[in-house]
Amino acid sequence: MKTSIGEFITVGLCVFLFASCTQATFRDDPTVLVTLLVRNKAHTLPYFLKLFEELDYPKNRLTLWIKSDQNQDQSLEIMNKWVSSVEKSYHHIYHELTTTSPSAVDDKIPTNWTEERFKHIINLREEALDKGRELWADFVWFVDCDVFLTNNQTLKIMVNTNYPVVAPMLDTLSLYSNYWCGMGLDYYYRRTDEYKPIRERENKGCHRVIVVHSCFMVDLRQVESQRLTFKPDKINGYNGPHDDVITFAISGYWTDVPVYICNQIKFGYLLSPLDETMTIEDDYAQLTNIMLEASVDFPTMSAHQQLTEFVTPPVKSTLGFDEIFLINLERRPERRQRMEWSLNQLGLQHKLINAVDGKSLNDSYVASLGIRMLPNFADPYHHRAMTMGEIGCFLSHYAIWQEIVDRQLSSSIIFEDDIRFESNFVKKLADLVNEVDRLKVDWDLIYLGRKRLKHENETWVEGSQLLVNVEYSYWTLSYILSKRGAEKLIKGEPFGQLVPVDEYLPIMFDRHPESRWREAFPNRNLKAFSIAPLLVYPTHYTGEAGYISDTESSEIVPDSVRNASGKDAKTGKGSKEIEIEVKTPKVELPALGETGSVTDTTSASSSSSSTIEEIGKEFHSEL
Repeated sequence: MKTSIGEFITVGLCVFLFASCTQATFRDDPTVLVTLLVRNKAHTLPYFLKLFEELDYPKNRLTLWIKSDQNQDQSLEIMNKWVSSVEKSYHHIYHELTTTSPSAVDDKIPTNWTEERFKHIINLREEALDKGRELWADFVWFVDCDVFLTNNQTLKIMVNTNYPVVAPMLDTLSLYSNYWCGMGLDYYYRRTDEYKPIRERENKGCHRVIVVHSCFMVDLRQVESQRLTFKPDKINGYNGPHDDVITFAISGYWTDVPVYICNQIKFGYLLSPLDETMTIEDDYAQLTNIMLEASVDFPTMSAHQQLTEFVTPPVKSTLGFDEIFLINLERRPERRQRMEWSLNQLGLQHKLINAVDGKSLNDSYVASLGIRMLPNFADPYHHRAMTMGEIGCFLSHYAIWQEIVDRQLSSSIIFEDDIRFESNFVKKLADLVNEVDRLKVDWDLIYLGRKRLKHENETWVEGSQLLVNVEYSYWTLSYILSKRGAEKLIKGEPFGQLVPVDEYLPIMFDRHPESRWREAFPNRNLKAFSIAPLLVYPTHYTGEAGYISDTESSEIVPDSVRNASGKDAKTGKGSKEIEIEVKTPKVELPALGETGSVTDTTSASSSSSSTIEEIGKEFHSEL
């Protein structure tokens, strides 16, 4: 059978085209229209814009749609300066930066959301959604300017989820986040059983929810997206609140457009909304709190290089204390950098103390200091003797105690370098100082951070709402120490029978449960208290990713140092070699209608010696 020239050409052309198509390379990165609505965000913009610029996504695939109006701060100046510096980097920037809105100015208080303000925001968001459709963008990304995307992979991850509407779950300092799992009959938020496991990342992945807000994407490539709207009058049968978050959610929920929140990793942080009783100053404080918390898992946040003029650093002081000490190992520069940055954010002037490194210690040097181990000591949980790291930690704290005495410092704060701060730390610390002064508390040491081991027996200081009479505690994360307290700790002569510093402190305020250790120090008259709730916590707990302990992971004290304590020191190899009498303490509960703490009616010596190992196990099991 003969083949015509025409047929040959047709077949050949098809083969050629097929080969060419299979070798073609297509762009992987979808186009995204980014919507930024700015109002009175001068305090967040220098940080938000820096993180936004650092997103790992091709800028030529991003079009920005920016609207700003009714500002009472420097938001306009910031946005104008930033836009002019980056407009050639992005595919295109549509921006309208005005001093007033086309509608009447309806909100003299920046935190007040009126009906007119909601209407204005609804119109702007709908306009942005229509703009994305008009431009044939693949996605529209709605992101608020008080969102801090510390994970620069966030945008890439979101565009690859293939969900019609998707959001990265954002962390805050509470259970609040940028999604709802439930909605009441009044269309407002309703807490459900599904919310908390998602928020706390007990269930990881992408979860279908009813509402996302503050930072979410709409996939315009999917047909379902055509059913989405922010305008109430476009939703058939809707008679609920005119709120952009709610109307957008209902437009999807009633037309079966699935919405997802993804929490498989940490993406970033979000400021919680202010209520009508709060001011913009509350938002400033919240920003500081979020920045401090974010520094635990991400690099410290800094302002955009071209926007530093809009950031006013806090005035630094010691808050009335004679000195604020920061202990840091020189081989942990990342901890020092983070802590010094944190203290700067808090406005705290400090003195850096180079910690004694247990790895640099040897038995001859330890012996030259007159250090001997307490006979029979063993870690209550690990069943081991002290480590060289624990000796280094003790020496670091001891050096500060000595400096306090030498310089006659009446009150000082000691910080270790692996801590995170409670929200509004400075204000709460000032409240504590005022209360201690008001009540004329006679104190030597006040814990700001610790691990409470027998907190059920702790009682409030009379007349106080912040101070408790402290019981047996672990950790020396942070504490306030008086000159008299430092003198007592030194006069205890701890080097002759050394224990870890967080065991020594409760011994000295006579709340240590191990009587044999306690009785080795006869002058146990340290007057100790603790703030409640605590103001300082560890950055990481045992078993968590990122947990590092320079004390527990170091070498055990050599036999030559342990045995130097005398013939009984051989039992210090660990509590597996020590027989601890175990008794069940008799516990009396308050009668019905009475108040008070649970009390142990067994003798102090028997209950103390029998419970330390149990307490240690309980402590570690909690972690």
